[in-house]
Amino acid sequence: MPAILLLPDLLINQIAAGEVIERPASALKELLENSLDAGATDIAVQLEGGGVKLLRVRDNGKGIAKDELPLALMRHATSKIASLEDLQKVASMGFRGEALASMAAVAHLSLTSRTAHETHGWKVDTLNGIVGEPAPASHAPGTTVELRELYFNTPARRKFLKSEATEFAHCEETFKRIALSRPYVAFSLQHNGKTIWQLPATPHSPLPQAGEGLGERADVRAAALNRISAILGEEFGHAAVGVERQAAGLSLRGLAALPAYSRSNRDAQYFFVNGRFVRDKVASHALRLAYQDILHHQRHPAFVLFLEMPPQQVDVNVHPAKSEVRFRESQGIHQFIFHTLQQALSAPTGSKDSAPTPALPLKGGEHVAVPLPHPPLQGEGRGGDGFSNFQQRIPFNAAQQQAAYRLWEVQTEKGEEGREKGETEPAFDVPLPPDGTTSRSTMRVNDARQVAGYSPFPLPDSEHPLGYALAQLSGIYILAQNAQGLVVVDMHAAHERIVYERLKTSLDAERIATQPLLIPVSFYAEPLDVATVEAEQEALHKLGFDIAPLSPTTLAIRAMPVMLKQSEAEAAAQDVIAELREYGASRAMTERRDELLATLACHGAVRANRILSITEMNALLREMEQTERSGQCNHGRPTWFQLGMNELDKMFMRGK
Repeated sequence: MPAILLLPDLLINQIAAGEVIERPASALKELLENSLDAGATDIAVQLEGGGVKLLRVRDNGKGIAKDELPLALMRHATSKIASLEDLQKVASMGFRGEALASMAAVAHLSLTSRTAHETHGWKVDTLNGIVGEPAPASHAPGTTVELRELYFNTPARRKFLKSEATEFAHCEETFKRIALSRPYVAFSLQHNGKTIWQLPATPHSPLPQAGEGLGERADVRAAALNRISAILGEEFGHAAVGVERQAAGLSLRGLAALPAYSRSNRDAQYFFVNGRFVRDKVASHALRLAYQDILHHQRHPAFVLFLEMPPQQVDVNVHPAKSEVRFRESQGIHQFIFHTLQQALSAPTGSKDSAPTPALPLKGGEHVAVPLPHPPLQGEGRGGDGFSNFQQRIPFNAAQQQAAYRLWEVQTEKGEEGREKGETEPAFDVPLPPDGTTSRSTMRVNDARQVAGYSPFPLPDSEHPLGYALAQLSGIYILAQNAQGLVVVDMHAAHERIVYERLKTSLDAERIATQPLLIPVSFYAEPLDVATVEAEQEALHKLGFDIAPLSPTTLAIRAMPVMLKQSEAEAAAQDVIAELREYGASRAMTERRDELLATLACHGAVRANRILSITEMNALLREMEQTERSGQCNHGRPTWFQLGMNELDKMFMRGK
């Protein structure tokens, strides 16, 4: 048994480097954070060989005095904390004082710095952890840290590094995270002599004061929006909604992309706590929960969110790389993040918490749905014009109750043809017009023209952001006109979301309305399906079905949910039975509830090639305006988009 020995300092630092400096990106993160803590407003990064051959970070911060340069390279030497109380409420990015010492143990490190009061800079070099004497050097106020040949003296560690391209990709990702968190700081990144990123600071935007977060000044928040668009691209900004809420000392701001911008991986997820990028299980679960109702098929959301809170309410001294945190009130944080993001994503189309969805041109003339950001909750602080104003607000009020709007009921010829084919039921609940307008009986076009001042299509108004229907295209899309221009609606996807939200609300209230069938619908079933029906009667009744066995291989549907069409009775029943058979009632009604209701909603939604009257189309538009999450179908795809008059004018080259 060998004797217990005290390890030498070099070996101690090399062990610490294995925890803190996993790869070049880890060293870059520590150096960038040091620059930010020094108050830098301009930071330049130069890399060679993916950061292995050379990693240089230069800033214009306050610098380090000559006498403190050797001390800065010693373990556990820091200017950021002095007591346990300081650690418990630390607001700086770094605080342990071990990063530079760890780097010096595994790379050739040189540190050059100059304070504002010195006439020239001073430089110290290290070799195998041994710090040399400071020597005069030419340098502007600020600090430059240079690392060469990372892991040169630990070949076992160096052989685990990946290719140059991979290591650079990790460095670039670290650079983007830091740059997103500090929009008022200019950043640049070079690799092998080539400029990769050049991100200017927002002009005329002084740094926040100590303790002042990103969300406390409108100019800083506006800068964050510009930085987000610069790094993630305009497409992300076009497909995102604004998130902004303050409550109980917490603040959550940023952008969250709609499901149409979903990703196959998590490469566009940025979550910051007090300006620090973190990956936290509590926050990740809340974010995933907020998206679960509108994002399926193993897709991942995209977002850039900034959570600000008192430093003493979060412990950042959990992970060696400070990439994880621990919240003191994790349950409250979870609920705050979940409800804030859910509200931003689920505001009804056209409600006062939502604006219509203009489409902005992308590459190749493609257009996507672009809901405008939502304002904070009523009664909560706005803190000035922030993320909720990152696009122009359209002054639409909430849609009034459907029974109170004025609607000229005009049947198109196709609508008449649909009635002649036996489609006597309207596809949607058609509201009665208010007093003084036409009766519920259909006004034909020829008769309507006799009315003085009549327009076959009502003029768009602010009460109905989706406007009024003009026509139906290919039995799939509804074309409508609003104050901005043309609205195109996928009628099946939109109605599917409406039915889904109604089913979900009814199931939560345990009162899904049922309709008895005058003639029960019978169909062939496997013996296992018959046994499932007999065993799961309670679950079937909760879902609005009354299904009974007629024989060992026959089932009869005696009642079904009112929201579903009778023509879909058999298919809907078979899908529900299959779900109950495979997962059991308990799991199907809890873990897989959303999937089950989405299946039923698909059966209850209007089908493609169903000819709708103008009245039915307008009724669908009104329902969309009052339904949460109506901008996306149950699979996360957009249900409508807007083509503005400016875009139409450009297509036809008007005004040129």
